[in-house]
Amino acid sequence: MENKILLSFIALLVFVTACTQVAQPPTGLQTSQELKKFSSTQELRDYLAERASESNYGYSLGGRVMVDMVAESAPMAKALEATDSGAAGGADEYSQTNIQVEGVDEADFVKNDGRYIYVLAQDNLVIVDAYPADDAEILSKTEIDGWPRDLFVNDDRLIVFTQDNDEVYTFPEYSYMPVPRYTAVTHALVYDISDREKPELVNDYSINGNYYQSRMIGDYIYFIVNENVYYTPYLDAPVIRESSSIVVKPEVYYFDNLEDNYNFHTIAAFNVEEDEISAKTFMLGYSNNLYVSQDNIYITYQKSYYQDYRAANAAKFYDAVVPLLPSGARNEIKSIRDDDSLNSYEKWDKISAVMEETYNKMDEDEKEELMEDIYEAVAEYDRKQEHERRKTVIHKISIDKGDIEYKTRGEVSGYLLNQFSMDENSGYFRVATTTYIYAGRESTMYNNVYVLDNDLAVVGKIEEIAPDERIYSTRFIGEKLYMVTFERIDPLFVIDLSDPKNPEVLGELKIPGYSDYLHPYDETHIIGIGKETAENEWGGVSIKGVKLALFDVSDVENPKMVDKYEIGTSGSDSEALHDHKAFLFDKKKGLLVIPVREIKGDRVYDKGYYRRRVWQGAYVFSISEDGFEKKGKISHYEGDEEDRWYWSSPRAVTRALYMDDVLYTVSAVKLKMNDLNDLEEINEVELPYKESRYYPPYYYG
Repeated sequence: MENKILLSFIALLVFVTACTQVAQPPTGLQTSQELKKFSSTQELRDYLAERASESNYGYSLGGRVMVDMVAESAPMAKALEATDSGAAGGADEYSQTNIQVEGVDEADFVKNDGRYIYVLAQDNLVIVDAYPADDAEILSKTEIDGWPRDLFVNDDRLIVFTQDNDEVYTFPEYSYMPVPRYTAVTHALVYDISDREKPELVNDYSINGNYYQSRMIGDYIYFIVNENVYYTPYLDAPVIRESSSIVVKPEVYYFDNLEDNYNFHTIAAFNVEEDEISAKTFMLGYSNNLYVSQDNIYITYQKSYYQDYRAANAAKFYDAVVPLLPSGARNEIKSIRDDDSLNSYEKWDKISAVMEETYNKMDEDEKEELMEDIYEAVAEYDRKQEHERRKTVIHKISIDKGDIEYKTRGEVSGYLLNQFSMDENSGYFRVATTTYIYAGRESTMYNNVYVLDNDLAVVGKIEEIAPDERIYSTRFIGEKLYMVTFERIDPLFVIDLSDPKNPEVLGELKIPGYSDYLHPYDETHIIGIGKETAENEWGGVSIKGVKLALFDVSDVENPKMVDKYEIGTSGSDSEALHDHKAFLFDKKKGLLVIPVREIKGDRVYDKGYYRRRVWQGAYVFSISEDGFEKKGKISHYEGDEEDRWYWSSPRAVTRALYMDDVLYTVSAVKLKMNDLNDLEEINEVELPYKESRYYPPYYYG
C-alpha cells in the first residue's frame, strides 16, 4: 500500500512540477504590437539579431509563406456575364477568368480577349489567333526564363509573373567584398503586344522572394512577393530592380511583436502604361490568406504568442492546481510565493514539501478525487488558453492608384479556410472562421461569423455554429452568407448579414456530401461543387465521386436542393474544387464546364500492379433553374492512348473558355475547339510541350 501511495504521489509531483517548474514572472521580450518602420538595413539586422538571441526560436527566423488574394465580393451573376465586343475582328461574346467581383481581375495562366488566347505553356508565352476557330494558329512563342506562373492582358500590354532562383550579393557593413546568397526572385515582365506576332519586353521588375498572386484594377497592377527572413548578418531588405538596376527601396514596416517566423510581404504597384513602380514592405508572421478589394488589402495570419514557458506553467499551477488544495496548503503556498527573500528554486523546494505533506494526510479516495479534479482543472485551463491563442490577425492596408498606406489591425477567433472566407461590403469586413482546440483529453471544434467595422473592431458575431464540424466552403453575396460545414452530412447555412451588429442564421439544409466551392447561379440559386458521401459498412462515412448540386435559397429559412449530378467513384476529382478559375459558368448561355479526373469502376490487376480506369477531360453541362443536363465530354487524349499519369496528366483539361458558340479547352499539350451546340470538334492547336518540365497545376499551391 505504501508503494502505491508513493507512486501516486510521484505521479502527482511530476504532473505539478511540469505545470510550474520555476515560479517566476515572464522574463521574455515585452512587445507593444505597434506599427514601426526601420530606418536602415542595419537597424533591421540588429532587430533580428536581438530576436534571434532572446527568443525561444533560435537563430533561424524563416518560415513558409502561403497567401491567397481575393477581390471584393459582389453579386456574381453580373460579374460573370459574357464580355461583348472583344479585339478587332473577334467574337461578339467571350468568357473571362472566373473572379469574385467585376472590375478586379485575377491573374491566371490563360487569358483571352475575344480573338486571341494567351497561354503560359511551360516556359513559353504563346499567343494564338483563335477566332474564327477554323483558322486558329499560333502567332508567336516567347521563351521566358524561370517558371512562368500567371499573366494579365490589358489592351496592348501583357504582364507575365515568373519565378526563378538567383544568386544575389550584399555588402556587409564597411566591407569591400560582396557576399553572395541564394534566393527566390519574382519577375513582373511587361510586354508590348501591339504586334501579337512579335511581343516586345518593355519592363522587367524583379523582387527577391516568392510570387503568390496579383490583381489588376483598371490600369494598375498590384502583386505580392513574400520572402522568408532567415537572419544572417548579411541579410538585406527587399529592393525592386528594373533590368538589374535598383529603382525602388521600399520602406520596411514591422509590428513590435515576436513571431514564430518572420516574412517580408512586399506589396508592389505599377501602371501598365507607365515606367514607374511603387512598393512597401511589411515584416509579419506566417501568412495564410490575403484579401484585396478595390480599396484595401487585408493580410491575415494566425496570431503568434511568445511566452516564457516556465512562467506560463507556473501560472497554470497557481491558477488551476492550488485552488483545489485544502485551505491550509493554499495559504502556505501563497505565503511562499510572496516571499521575496527566496529565489524560484527555493520556493519550489518549500512548495513541493507542502504538497507532499498535504497528499500524505489524505486517504485513498481523497487522493484519487484530488488527482481527477486537478486533471480536469488543468484541461479546462488549457482549453481557455488555447481558445485565446487560436486567433487570426488581420492587417488593413489601403490602395489607391498605386498608393499604399497602412490603416489598422484587428483580431477574430479561429482560422480562415481560404479566400472566400472573407468579404468587404459597405465599409464592413466579414469573415467566417473555424475554431479547433485540443486540450486535456478532448477536442473542441465549431465555426464563427464575425462582422468588423472600418477600424476592424468586431461589431457583430455568431459563434459556435455547427459543433464538431468545420467549414468546407463559404460564399458572401450581398447581405447573405452561404456556408457549408461537414462531418457526416452537409449542412448548408443561410446567414443574414443585413444588420452588421446582429448577424443571424436564417435556415439550413442537411444532405449527404459536401461542397468545396459555392457559386451563385442567380439571386435565389447557388451552385455547389464538391464530393458525394455515403455511410460505409463500418458505420463511418466514405467519400465518393465529384458532386454538382443546385440549391434553391429563395426561401431563406428552408433552402432546398433542386438537383444533383455525381461523376465517377471514390478518388474522382476536379480542379474546380481547389481553384475557382477552373470553373466556367455563363447563365445567359446556360453553360457550365468543369475539368474532371474521373475514376471508373474497381481496381484491376494489370501489368504487375493494381490500377484503376482513369478518364481526364472536361464535362459540359446545360444548366437552368431545374438542374443539370450533361451535354457531353471533351478529352485531349487520342484514340486508345494509355493514361500513364494517374493523378495528373499533361493531357488533363485545366481550363475552359468560350468565344461566341465555340468552346475552347486547354491542357498542357494542346488547345482544342468544339462547337458549343453539339460539341463536335472544330480544330486543335498543339502547344509547345516538354515532358521534363511538366508540373501539374497544383504544384505551385
